[in-house]
This record gives sequence, structure tokens and C-alpha cells, in this order.
Amino acid sequence: MPLNEGPRQSGERRLSVNPFYGPANPVGDMAEAPPTHRLPDQPIAPATAHQLVRDELMLDGNARLNLATFVTTWMEPEAGVLMAECRDKNMIDKDEYPRTAELERRCVAMLADLWHAPDPAAAVGCSTTGSSEACMLAGMALKRRWTRRNADRYPRARPNLVMGVNVQVCWEKFCNFWEVEARLVPMEGERFHLDPRAAAELCDENTIGVVGILGSTFDGSYEPVAELCAALDAVQERTGLDIPVHVDGASGAMVAPFLDEDLVWDFRLPRVASINTSGHKYGLVYPGVGWALWRDAEALPEELVFRVNYLGGDMPTFALNFSRPGAQVVAQYYTFLRLGRDGYRAVQQAARDVATGMAGRIEALGDFRLLTRGDELPVFAFTTAPDVTAYDVFDVSRRLRESGWLVPAYTFPANREDLSVLRVVCRNGFSADLAELLTQDLERLLPELRGQQRPLTRDKGVATGFHH
Repeated sequence: MPLNEGPRQSGERRLSVNPFYGPANPVGDMAEAPPTHRLPDQPIAPATAHQLVRDELMLDGNARLNLATFVTTWMEPEAGVLMAECRDKNMIDKDEYPRTAELERRCVAMLADLWHAPDPAAAVGCSTTGSSEACMLAGMALKRRWTRRNADRYPRARPNLVMGVNVQVCWEKFCNFWEVEARLVPMEGERFHLDPRAAAELCDENTIGVVGILGSTFDGSYEPVAELCAALDAVQERTGLDIPVHVDGASGAMVAPFLDEDLVWDFRLPRVASINTSGHKYGLVYPGVGWALWRDAEALPEELVFRVNYLGGDMPTFALNFSRPGAQVVAQYYTFLRLGRDGYRAVQQAARDVATGMAGRIEALGDFRLLTRGDELPVFAFTTAPDVTAYDVFDVSRRLRESGWLVPAYTFPANREDLSVLRVVCRNGFSADLAELLTQDLERLLPELRGQQRPLTRDKGVATGFHH
């Protein structure tokens, strides 16, 4: 066996000890309760800190009973282990973590194939922290392409983006941050999302693109992307304007490919330049991970891609964020590998079955009118029936919260501000048994609600913390 030499220099050498290694405060017991809004003067035992934080978090709602959120609230334990093993890996450092970078590339290739890119190998894409960042990146690409085509008029001419009034707030942020005029198609009657003809009429030479939503957060309905593209084809024939479409598939892009295979909404439509989705929604991964894909390299201007020499490697990157953990990307690859097409189809079909079944049972109660039935996204919206005057949807939402259920109530936007609804999002983990319990709780509340003299909500604007 090899012999080890002693220290070359005399004198005692001490180990460096992290204070967190100790089971308690290394300099003495805690003398007083720690403050809440400034750093405490002294450390406390890890068990004490854990218990203090855990006790406060007990007051949060139960995520599994939160039917307002689209975000994944349950994953398999194996996925949780992988995420714990990867949370210290910085996604941006692709030289140091080349296999994590490879898993990201594989996910992009899988999505390009799933969304029928003409040449999946030529499609360009990246992971993001969620759909909000993905939408920002897609909007930036649309604006830069328009700017290059209109270099003789910009910045005198102000670019605009056409979309339905039902878009998620991230699109309003994009238009605000990047100085783009938002042209919104309002709701009309029983149409709660974008109308293709109305969208086309708002387009002009300054339109950088039109956003189609595959799964509106207001009611779970798909926007007619193919009809939108056809309307823009007619605009091009008439005016020569070639206006691209971005599909915000935050939820539907991970539902339609499995349950609505005949629906044409993706890169099969030549006018669709880019698509985004949320891996942490119906992609079935804990938050936060999103994906942005472009049809080909031409759809993503090269000047937007930064080539960074970071930690010894040349690295192309297109992102608003820089450092972030690789855990969610690894979890996305795990889920793709774990489920495959048939597994995703089974999971999404189960969610849709729960949604449609629950919608039917709520309609049968007689007090409510369905706006949607959960047969597109596994999401449905409903309001009180015309003859119900003793209570409103905000009363229902408030009373359900007493049993732990978080069911949002909210008012629709321009042209349908008269309409207030409840919305139920059925995700993986919200089982038929839980749906039955929620329906029973709702039915149990109805006699008391019917006995009210009038709705108890005075200010609908503050009746719920849920806002689009």
C-alpha cells in the first residue's frame, strides 16, 4: 500500500467547518425569538428554523385542492428524487453539465416532432422558466423580423400585435415592455375568445404577428388557429402582407397532440412561425419550466441569439434569464421518457373524463349554466342560471373555500363584463373521487345559498384573489 507523507511544514492545521454542520447554534443558545423582517443577529438550530418555516406554511392552501391553477401539483417520487439531484446544476453552464444540456436538446426535438415541424432536426427551440418567458421570446422574434422588413419606416412606425382580449397577462406585459401596440379582439355574445375575421381586420402593415391561444384560461376553449391562418392567407392575397402566427399553447399544446390528433393547429400550418408551452402545466412537471420552439432558424433572427463565452465554453443562448437549475428540464425529459405518447394520452384523457363528467353533474344540479364542458382543455367554466338571484358565483367560491376547495370566481373582460363565472381546472392528480367530493360539497351548500336574501358580494373586484 502507498505511504502517505506528513505535513511538509510544522504547525497545527485546522479544518474549515461550516456552521451549518453543527446540530445547534455553534456560539450559544438562541436568546430571543428571531425577527421576521430583518436578519436575526444569531443563528438558530436547523431543526428550529425548519419547524418555524413549516408551521407558517401550514396556513397555505392545499395545492392538490387548488382548482384555479393550471400548474402541476403532483409528480411521481422518482421524479422528485431526480429533481433533488439536479437542483444544484446550473442550466446555463452547458460545458460543465453537458448531459443536462443534451436532455434539453432531446426535449426540443421531441416537441418539434410532436408539433409536426417540417424538419424536426431544423427546428430551433429552448427551455424557459415558464410560458411567460417563452411568450416574451416569441414576441421578441416577431418584432425583430418585422423591424428588419420595415427598416426604412421603423422606429417612426409603431408595431402592433393582434390577439384576443382573453390572452394571459404575459402578452400585455410583452407589449408594455417592448413598446408594441396591443390590438385586442373583444368577446362577443357566447364567443369568449378570438374571432379570426375580426383579428384579420385589425392587421395592417405594422402588425408583427397574431397570437392564437390553444386553450383559453378563461374557459378552457381552443381558439381556431387553422381558421385564423386562413383569414391571414386571404389578407396576404389581398394586400401582400405576410403576417406570421404564434400559437400560445401553454396548456393545449400538451393536450391536443394526444387527444385531438385531427385538429390542425401547429407547424402543419405554414403560417405558424412559433409555438410555446408550459412544461409545468399539462406537460406534467413541477414549476417552473416552459418551452419555445420556432419552425426553423429563419423564424428566429440570429441577432437575438447570444454566443457567450462562459466558464470556458462558447454557448449560444436565447433567454431573458441566465442562471437557473437544471432540475425541471431533467424532470421534463423523465416524464417524456416515462410516459411516451400512449402514457400522455392516457393521463390527459383521464383528466378530460374527470372534467366532462364533473361538468355534467354540476349542470344536473339545476342552479348553474355551463359555458364550456371540459371537452377541449380539461377545464370548464360555469355561471349561475338566469333564475338564480339569491347568490352569485363569488358566494359559491367563498363557501367552497370553507371546505378547502379553491375554485376561482371572476368577471370576464371587455364586452362581457356582465358575466361572472366559476372555473374548474382538472389536472393530473385531481381524481374522479376528488371531483365527486367537490360536487357533493357544492350540492350540500346549495340549500343555504338558496336561502340567502341576496348575493353577499359587494365589490366583485376584490371578491377573489384570482386575476388573469
